[in-house]
Amino acid sequence: MKTSKNIDELIDENFMDKNKFSMTIENIVKESNKTINYIDAIVEYCESKDIEVESIVKLIAPSLKEKIKAEATRLNYIKRTTKGVLPI
Repeated sequence: MKTSKNIDELIDENFMDKNKFSMTIENIVKESNKTINYIDAIVEYCESKDIEVESIVKLIAPSLKEKIKAEATRLNYIKRTTKGVLPI
């Protein structure tokens, strides 16, 4: 029989919130030396955990959402806004 400490550790390991999910995606991008973009990192994470990409929408923090939006705009996946974007 497992003790409550082991159960709590198991819950903490498997529980995912916005911050933990964002950090996980940031680490995937960082470890790839920016060869994987944020969109691909999310898809890779979902495939590795065998979950649908649509199900993680609630886990995307606003900061990560902005990075994805900027990346999608840069890759012409979405239209640019009327606001000017300075090149970085």
